[in-house]
Amino acid sequence: MTTTRPKVPELARELAAEFAGTMILILFGLAVVAQVVAAEIGDHDSIAWAWGLAVTLGVYVSARISGGHINPAVTVALAVFKGFPWRKVLPFIAAQTLGAFVAALIVRWNYTEVLHAFDPGLTQKSQFVFSTMPGNGELPVGMWGGFRDQVIGTAILLFLVLALTDLRNSPPLANLTPFVIGLVVVAIGMAFGTNAGYAINPARDFGPRLAQFLTGYGEAWRDQYGDLYFWVPIVGPLIGGIIGAGLYILLIGRNIPPEGPGGEEPRPEYDVT
Repeated sequence: MTTTRPKVPELARELAAEFAGTMILILFGLAVVAQVVAAEIGDHDSIAWAWGLAVTLGVYVSARISGGHINPAVTVALAVFKGFPWRKVLPFIAAQTLGAFVAALIVRWNYTEVLHAFDPGLTQKSQFVFSTMPGNGELPVGMWGGFRDQVIGTAILLFLVLALTDLRNSPPLANLTPFVIGLVVVAIGMAFGTNAGYAINPARDFGPRLAQFLTGYGEAWRDQYGDLYFWVPIVGPLIGGIIGAGLYILLIGRNIPPEGPGGEEPRPEYDVT
């Protein structure tokens, strides 16, 4: 006697994949910051490489089912320019944010002793283990400097994501696209990590910020100047992602010669990979 496995709706499968992929991303990303900042093991390069590898692993986990967005800025940009269904945008963002939230709770729990030894009052001294701050809480960068940085950083990310996933533009082969996208994040971290901690992902910042607020960080929504800063790593990346994707299409995408015997261009796809 054979049993038929119940069919899971497509959207439910995609949301599960986005949840899992984003959770993997944030587990490694937050844990390396906690290790470097609170335990003083590693340095800035450790953070940049671990975040890049975290992106690679998160995309590999989710790409086959959902396209491996793991970032609301990617989802929104693909909806604007690449035909990703708008009806899926909010559910994808919710799944991504929930995955980041759960991962942050796990890291917060696992590093409880280390964080309390490093920062007994759970102040802004360790806040940026979970969420970003202008100038990483130390350098003379304000809210609008952080906003500018998030727009630019996410524009670079989406420009390169589209370049690396455009089948007409010699993308990486042998399923190496997630790995190269991870290298893009490493490069952004090494070159654009100063002004705002390169969140470049609204779910990456908001989910952990909510988790830290619920676990004792009373000033989680504010920066070191006392300003409400939580909206910057949300709005900045969403705007930057649209700008970067639009620039890719304007400068590169629409200028790639058509291929095929009839000269027609391939059908646009919304998957990142």
